[in-house]
Amino acid sequence: MNRTDDRLLPVLLICVQAAVWPGAELVRGDVPPASALLVAVLVAGPVTAALALRRARPVVALMLVAAACALGAGPLPVGAMAVLGTAGVALALFTVATERDTFTAVLCVVALAAWQLLQNLSLHGLSDRDGLDLVLTALLYATACGTGLLARRTRRARGTAERMLRRAEAERHRLPAVERRRMERELHDVSAHHLTAVVVTAGAALGLRDRRPELAEKALEFAAETGREVTRALGAVRAPAPSREEPASPEERLRALVAGFRRLDQRVEYEIDPLPDGVVADAAYGIVREALTNVARHAPGAATTVRCRYGDARTEVVVTSAAPPAGATAHGAGLGSGRGQGFLRSRAREAGGTLTSGPTAEGGWEVRAVLPGRSAAPVEASVPRSYRFAQVTAAVGLCVQPLLPVLVVRSETTSSGSQVSAGVLFALLAAAQAVALLWLRRAPRAAQCVLLGLAPLWPVAMAVGEYAGPVLLPPALGMLATCVALAADADAYANANADVDTDGDADSDSAVPARGRHSRRAWIIASAAVAVHAVAMSVAVLDRGTELPDWTVPAGATAGVVLVMGAARWAGALRGRRDLAARGAREERIAAWTEEAVRDAWAERRRIAAGLETTVLARAADMVAEAEAGRLGTAADRAREALAAMRALLDTVRVGEPGPNGPELRPQPTVQALDLLARQCRATGREVEIRLTDRVPERLPTAVDLAAYHAAETVLAVGGEEPAVLELDVEGDTLTLTAAGVPRAGRPAVRQRLAARVAALGGDLTTEEPGAVRLRLPLAGARVPDQAPQRGHEEGAR
Repeated sequence: MNRTDDRLLPVLLICVQAAVWPGAELVRGDVPPASALLVAVLVAGPVTAALALRRARPVVALMLVAAACALGAGPLPVGAMAVLGTAGVALALFTVATERDTFTAVLCVVALAAWQLLQNLSLHGLSDRDGLDLVLTALLYATACGTGLLARRTRRARGTAERMLRRAEAERHRLPAVERRRMERELHDVSAHHLTAVVVTAGAALGLRDRRPELAEKALEFAAETGREVTRALGAVRAPAPSREEPASPEERLRALVAGFRRLDQRVEYEIDPLPDGVVADAAYGIVREALTNVARHAPGAATTVRCRYGDARTEVVVTSAAPPAGATAHGAGLGSGRGQGFLRSRAREAGGTLTSGPTAEGGWEVRAVLPGRSAAPVEASVPRSYRFAQVTAAVGLCVQPLLPVLVVRSETTSSGSQVSAGVLFALLAAAQAVALLWLRRAPRAAQCVLLGLAPLWPVAMAVGEYAGPVLLPPALGMLATCVALAADADAYANANADVDTDGDADSDSAVPARGRHSRRAWIIASAAVAVHAVAMSVAVLDRGTELPDWTVPAGATAGVVLVMGAARWAGALRGRRDLAARGAREERIAAWTEEAVRDAWAERRRIAAGLETTVLARAADMVAEAEAGRLGTAADRAREALAAMRALLDTVRVGEPGPNGPELRPQPTVQALDLLARQCRATGREVEIRLTDRVPERLPTAVDLAAYHAAETVLAVGGEEPAVLELDVEGDTLTLTAAGVPRAGRPAVRQRLAARVAALGGDLTTEEPGAVRLRLPLAGARVPDQAPQRGHEEGAR
């Protein structure tokens, strides 16, 4: 399809050019000479071929088209290259702007316009011609380049939106499976690491109790402490809630992990580079923990080396263990679930890397993971400075080329006058308008005022330069920039209507004055533009002289300006409403997918957590009780039972297995599901951070728990590109939910939904700062569930 489209326009341009010349002359009965027809064919062939291949080599195609048209314009009559020299070059410039970077596109426009200007100046001088054709040509080039840049920007925005939707839909189906794998992996890592350490320590103490009786007491203390740690760790697995406290760095966590294994009499050396927080650091920690646990199980006392190298291209994590010392007893052998290697590979794969493991030549074992490095994140491709220098050098050389005949050949002719041509004045005015348009997005009101101030100067330039061309053409050129500004203002106004009054109170009526202020400013600018350009056009016509009555000139000029500028504002508003509708539809789809994904993942978490309550945690509590009672052998047996229960629990985790309430019911998410909500939002490309202070209790009243989650879901569902932070805190008997970085949450419809949910509990809603929302939910009088599993409140599947 692209190849067909690329060939269609060049063929159409050739047909139009053939109709203009020699078609028009043949209709009049004038037959062009054969030499002219041959030159036209020789020029049209390369131009058509270059335009057909313009997407593959856009800059080369532009140079070929411009050079061919310039060479053909000399021997051919006027108009023979009019279409290919204007529309053909504009098409090539448009392709450069859409397929290459902005610097290259602007450089091509400037170089091409300067080359054409200098070529005409070297042939005709400054004042022998009015130069309006050069202004029109430069305007055509700038329009083609600007349109191409806008098309590229629109294409990128559409591609970004489509990728975001694909990511959200993929995460919608992936989030429950990811949550199941996370819990499965964490259960294995936490339980296997801690409980294996208890079994190994207890076995060693029991074996040496005759020679070193003090080891039994240390083993009992270690078993009790480890059992309590298992309970805390598995509680975090059930409900991973982020905290405001600064976590330890990845390097510190790895060092602490090695220190823990050294306390188990494992000989571990390490070389660890600083790692940034993120997926790579989490994967490296999990891989090292699993590898060291396997060493403690199967090769206790073996010399082990941990190396973690963080580089530009990749991150290497290597855990190498030597052969176990002679006579060493592997007390943890046979305690594994057989899933460790699979979990290791899944960790590396999810981080974007690979993992291999196997025996070494010395009889030991090595685990090697290759993960992404510093340059793994997608970055904008940078262009070398040498390439930019070559581009600028080539452009300067192209511009200087028309001046070579003037520098080499001494010209004895002088200009016919000292007056500056109107074309130069028009070019200066057009350049000033272009600069104002460049500042339109950053300072729209100032840019609009500058454009209105430049509009009356066009009739002045016509009079000073003694312009004798079409009288309406210069004022119309001055009006084009104002139309662009009005269209951009209408586009921005249509998009801003949905976001006005984000810093007001909860009353939706406060949006009306703000919208009125926006509308009044827009209409004041539009009315001033109509008045200024109508006056400029009337002055230009009356100064030239006309046979029409004087009153008809301002009336006609005003009507024409109103029609043109009204069409510009309508086009801008139409584009803004279309973009707003597309964004709203995209946000609704993402919000629906987010809601469904979080509920499925929460149901999976509650299903596994329900089995965890009655298996591993119960036996871990028995292990703590036996250790505190001084029964080391029994505590070791309870640790083995906990490991067996963990394996049995992992065996029950199946894809699509219905929960205890049947397949039609799913637990409704609560505050403990906020980490799933944040993960799903990050999947759509938006950074979301959830903070819970230490004052937030583990169990909240049912109504408050549900209302807080749904309020957070509502705030994040309105979309946005800014990083969002949700913080939950308890002040006295009130739960406070503060959302920052959510400017669209101030929309009247969103505030109404939040206010209705808060009012049902007797709370309040405030939007004190732009982009921030604060909800206060009273805890007094609300029922607190007796057991943690009751936080998974049931509702029908939506």
